[in-house]
Amino acid sequence: MKRAVIVPTYNERENIATLVRELLALPLGLHVIVVDDNSPDGTGELADRLADASPGRVSVVHRAGKLGLGTAYVAGFDQALCDGAELICTMDADFSHNPRYIPAMVEKVAEGYDLVIGSRYVRGGGATGCQFRREVFSWAANAFARVVLGLRAHDTTAGFRCYRRPVLGGIGLEQIRASGYSFLIEMLYRVQRGGWRLGEVPIVFENRRLGKSKISQGEVTKALATVLRLGWRRLTRRPL
Repeated sequence: MKRAVIVPTYNERENIATLVRELLALPLGLHVIVVDDNSPDGTGELADRLADASPGRVSVVHRAGKLGLGTAYVAGFDQALCDGAELICTMDADFSHNPRYIPAMVEKVAEGYDLVIGSRYVRGGGATGCQFRREVFSWAANAFARVVLGLRAHDTTAGFRCYRRPVLGGIGLEQIRASGYSFLIEMLYRVQRGGWRLGEVPIVFENRRLGKSKISQGEVTKALATVLRLGWRRLTRRPL
């Protein structure tokens, strides 16, 4: 089974080289796809050098500018599917998602799950290095999304995921309206509505080691709007 991992980047020069090395060192034969939004700090150029040093194992998708996390995922999915990947993982570039959890996520997929989430909110999971305010807000946002949308997954906003290829071909990626981090919520909602089997494995979310967080007040507002929009569709039984 060919496995790919998609890493969206914007100003992650301090992290990307170490992350790629750790991903390639895993005993999974991963193909790393870096999707860079024209980072001013030179992340894209560094990723190109990493690709040159590991031909066939690292590739880079360059985009014209900061176009949003959701479309970055879609660009990465398109590349992975074109490359023939059967299992596609996504993760952040800042080490908040540690590569050491990927083997457990891949094993969970092998048990018959279609989407596996690296979760903070199942037994054995958690977070470290985060401000108490951020932890409370994250927990509340997840609880709100679960209640309004009827989601069974505990960590609805997590970007640390592994998808089987048929899921990405069957949920209508081109129809997802949400962008940014709210893209993750809408995608999860579509996966559940499509009847795909969801699983979670515990992870400890680590606050980023280097660089600055990309989450803004605007992202929070968009996530709230996405949940309310999808919740209304659910309430009125309107199809996706």
